[in-house]
Amino acid sequence: MAASSNSSLSGSSVSSDAEEYQPPIWKSYLYQLQQEAPRPKRIICPREVENRPKYYGREFHGIISREQADELLGGVEGAYILRESQRQPGCYTLALRFGNQTLNYRLFHDGKHFVGEKRFESIHDLVTDGLITLYIETKAAEYISKMTTNPIYEHIGYATLLREKVSRRLSRSKNESRKASVTNEEHTTVEKVHTFRGPHWCEYCANFMWGLIAQGVRCSDCGLNVHKQCSKHVPNDCQPDLKRIKKVYCCDLTTLVKAHNTQRPMVVDICIREIEARGLKSEGLYRVSGFTEHIEDVKMAFDRDGEKADVSANIYPDINIITGALKLYFRDLPIPVITYDTYSKFIEAAKISNADERLEAVHEVLMLLPPAHYETLRYLMIHLKKVTMNEKDNFMNAENLGIVFGPTLMRPPEDSTLTTLHDMRYQKLIVQILIENEDVLF
Repeated sequence: MAASSNSSLSGSSVSSDAEEYQPPIWKSYLYQLQQEAPRPKRIICPREVENRPKYYGREFHGIISREQADELLGGVEGAYILRESQRQPGCYTLALRFGNQTLNYRLFHDGKHFVGEKRFESIHDLVTDGLITLYIETKAAEYISKMTTNPIYEHIGYATLLREKVSRRLSRSKNESRKASVTNEEHTTVEKVHTFRGPHWCEYCANFMWGLIAQGVRCSDCGLNVHKQCSKHVPNDCQPDLKRIKKVYCCDLTTLVKAHNTQRPMVVDICIREIEARGLKSEGLYRVSGFTEHIEDVKMAFDRDGEKADVSANIYPDINIITGALKLYFRDLPIPVITYDTYSKFIEAAKISNADERLEAVHEVLMLLPPAHYETLRYLMIHLKKVTMNEKDNFMNAENLGIVFGPTLMRPPEDSTLTTLHDMRYQKLIVQILIENEDVLF
C-alpha cells in the first residue's frame, strides 16, 4: 500500500460508524427456504433386483408401473425411488414425491447422474438439489422474478465500490503495459457456470445462490459471482485486475476458514492481535469510529493480500481504524457469527428472568453453532473480556460492548426493522452475557 494514501490516518471520528457506512444487505430469504426444503428419503427395495444397473443402489425397484411407484412412496414429501420403464425397457425413471404429488423424471447416466443440465456424482445429491430447486421455485417464484430490480452491484467493494481507487491500487504497476494494448473494442464479460463450495450470495442482487452445484456463474475475467439470470444485467465493465482480489470480506465464514485451513478468519486473528498489542487502553475502544475511507483501505488490503495484509501502526496509527475494520468484517458476513438458525433461540434465552437458567440456555444454544462460528465467537469474547479488564482506561464495560456488538454479531433472519428494534436490548444482553461468562460458556 502506498504511503501517500495514508497521510492522514491518525484522525478519527466519534460518530457512529453504522451511520457512516452501510454494508451490502445480504438477503437471507432464499437461504432460509433452502434450509426448509424437504430432505431426500430413499425408499429401499426389500428384494434383490435382477439386472440392476451397477450405478444404482437399493433405491432401484426394477420394472414397476407409475401407480406402483406412487404407492411405494406413500405420500411422504421427499421420498424417492428409481424404476425401469414398463413401456421402454432399458430406460430409467426417478419417481419423487413433492407438493403432494408424484413427479417422474427420465433419468440418465454418462458417468454422472442427470435429468437436466446439472450432473451429479450420486442420486442422493441429484434428489437433494432437485428438492431445493422445486421448493424455492414453488415458494418464491414471484420473489425470484423480481430479484434483479434492486441490485447492489454498484455498492459492493468487490465489483465497483471505489472502483477508480481500487483499480489504481491494483493496476498501478501495469498501467503502461495495459495502455499499450488497449483497443477501441468494448470489453466483453466471459461468464462460466460455477459450483460454489459453501454458501454464496449473488454479487448483483444480494440474494442467496441456492442448490448443491452449478448455483450460478462466475466471470472468468474479474471473478464476479452472480445468478445466471442476474448475469444478463451485469454491465460489461468488469475490472480484470480485480481477479487478484482473494475476497475475504463478504465471504461465508465457514467457507473462508476451510479455504485457508484455519480455525478462524485471518481478519479476526490479525486485527485482535494488533488491537491487544497497542489499543486496549484506548478510550472508547470499539465505540469510537475511525475514518470510513481508511477502514475501507484495510478491507481492501485483506481482500487483496490476505494474511499478509499490513495493519501495523506504521500504516494505521489510529487503532480505531483497526477496530472499525474488524466490526465491518462481522457486519459484512452473509450469515452472521450468531447464525440465522440460532438467532431466535438466543433471543428466547435472553428473555429468561432467572440468571442461572438463562446462562444454561445460552450455553445450550452455543452448542448449535457451526464449528467455525463457535470458534470465532469464543476467540472474540476472550478478547472483549480483556477489553473490559481495562475499563478504567478505555471506559468500555461488557454492557457498552454489548451495545456495539449486539447488532454486529446477530441479525434476525427476516429483514424487518420492527423486529430489529424490538430485539436490540436482547442482542445487547446476549453479548454482555457472553463476555462476562466467557470462561464458563466456552
